[in-house]
Amino acid sequence: MISLPSFVVEGQRLVSIRQINGLPLAQKEAIYRSLIPPEALLRFGIPLSLTDREGYPLLTCVCEPATHSVVLALRHRRDAQDPVLYLEMADTPTNQLEVLLFVVNDPDSERFNVDRMPDGRPTNFGVDCRNIEEEIRAMRAGLAPAQVRQGARLTRRLIPRFETFVARLDHDRFHIQPLAYHNAILFERCGFAYTVGRGKMEWIHQEFAPGGLLFRRLDRSTPFREPGAERTVRGRSWAIHDGILGEPFSGVRMYKRVGIHAGICTFPEAVW
Repeated sequence: MISLPSFVVEGQRLVSIRQINGLPLAQKEAIYRSLIPPEALLRFGIPLSLTDREGYPLLTCVCEPATHSVVLALRHRRDAQDPVLYLEMADTPTNQLEVLLFVVNDPDSERFNVDRMPDGRPTNFGVDCRNIEEEIRAMRAGLAPAQVRQGARLTRRLIPRFETFVARLDHDRFHIQPLAYHNAILFERCGFAYTVGRGKMEWIHQEFAPGGLLFRRLDRSTPFREPGAERTVRGRSWAIHDGILGEPFSGVRMYKRVGIHAGICTFPEAVW
């Protein structure tokens, strides 16, 4: 485990998000700001103060006292529709730490409204309903399922900051639940291991091989099931999002040990 100074306030060592949330606002926001990679500020011209020229805050931090979670949203402009970085993190019932969701966007790239229907209803990542027209546009533009914009390519910068944060809370790992197939592959590349679901990921790879069940289901029945989709991470993920498994992508949970790369790869020699 990486040896780093613990978060200590007034002689008390902090080991949970709930404890951080119990601090005065300035103190807890200072701790949570450590999760923001400087590269995000430099790339999008965000001042170190995290405020714009009029003093309007560009970072929203939801961290109410007596709660076990924190939500951070960083925008490059006060009126930006989507944040550059969105992060939800929480204590688990077993006193561990879990990243519930994080999203990194290039706010200057084209937006695809896969997160809402034409009438404005939210799609809940395509679980409740799907805006097929926008999904097709997003797929053809090179995005993965649930992406509303091109990614900002900051995930590899974020993971070490998560590690430092959890190490300073005296934990040796943190957990995450990938929402889609491509997320799981990305986390593998960042050094994560599987708590549950590795067998499922290996089965998916096996069945996308020529002659496999999923390979045979790439039958052009929808725009997301074109032959050849099995060759890329994005192609597989769109087909899975489209229901090619016969069920939603679920039952996969991963963890990252601080300072250790697990070396797991369930899709060898994959291209994105």
